[in-house]
Amino acid sequence: MAMNGIASASMRSHGLNYKLNFGVDIKKIKEIAARYESDLQLSELLWQDGTRELKILATMLCPHDACTKESACEWVRQIPNQEIREQVCINLFQSLTYADQLASEWVVDNDYEVRTTGYWLYVRRILTKQLTQNIDISAFVYLWDDVVSPQVSLRNAALLFAKNAGKQSAAIAEEIMRNLSKYKDSEDDFLREIYDSIAFEFEFFYQG
Repeated sequence: MAMNGIASASMRSHGLNYKLNFGVDIKKIKEIAARYESDLQLSELLWQDGTRELKILATMLCPHDACTKESACEWVRQIPNQEIREQVCINLFQSLTYADQLASEWVVDNDYEVRTTGYWLYVRRILTKQLTQNIDISAFVYLWDDVVSPQVSLRNAALLFAKNAGKQSAAIAEEIMRNLSKYKDSEDDFLREIYDSIAFEFEFFYQG
């Protein structure tokens, strides 16, 4: 009854493909989720379905205290697109007691899709002030390639992480800019714009 064909068609046109997509908005999905108790078996069953709304419901109904690290590492490799990535980070991953450990492991994974989720999870932990560990930017071995990646979702996630990580301390911001300084005067507009966007972000944050 809550399906929205226009929203569903719009999602498909933007590359969000699902087996089934009813176009139900997130607020309504939350209302539906509120009718049910958190249940691990149910959430795992819903997650395996290719229907957009059921996957999102799975992220809302999975009990945080029952979701194991192994399960989270399985789910992260089954994320089909950016919408589900954001929903599972917001509704589930960011609230797990071992979320920081997951983020640290995922950002150095060989699979760029997993790294993309790792960056997003780091950002969520920073924004919600839940991050419990210091950021050692030198440990992010893929970051400098990821911020200029042709993969849009990966690049956006890496850039978002870099901007938020640099706001944790001036030292981190300086280290990020040092590693990206090779793009400062690049003849490639794309690379120069990436440098300029991060430089502006830090300058505005630290100098106001």
